[in-house]
Amino acid sequence: MFGSIGMPELMIIFVIALIIFGPRKLPELGRSMGRSLSEFKRASNELRSTLDEEIRVEDKEPSQATHPKPQEQTPESS
Repeated sequence: MFGSIGMPELMIIFVIALIIFGPRKLPELGRSMGRSLSEFKRASNELRSTLDEEIRVEDKEPSQATHPKPQEQTPESS
């Protein structure tokens, strides 16, 4: 779940956070961290969907970007 962080490391981090912030402030801190992570996830998903949409739009119209329209030829006067 957390990569290379195991259960003993998580317990040490929790105990240190409990000592630093205290038992009353710790739940509030956890809620604010959870909200921040969910906001970050939402923003990154929104950015990803925007980029995917832009890529789809560019893939639909490759012929217009690579082949310019032919220019009108004007009659030459002699």
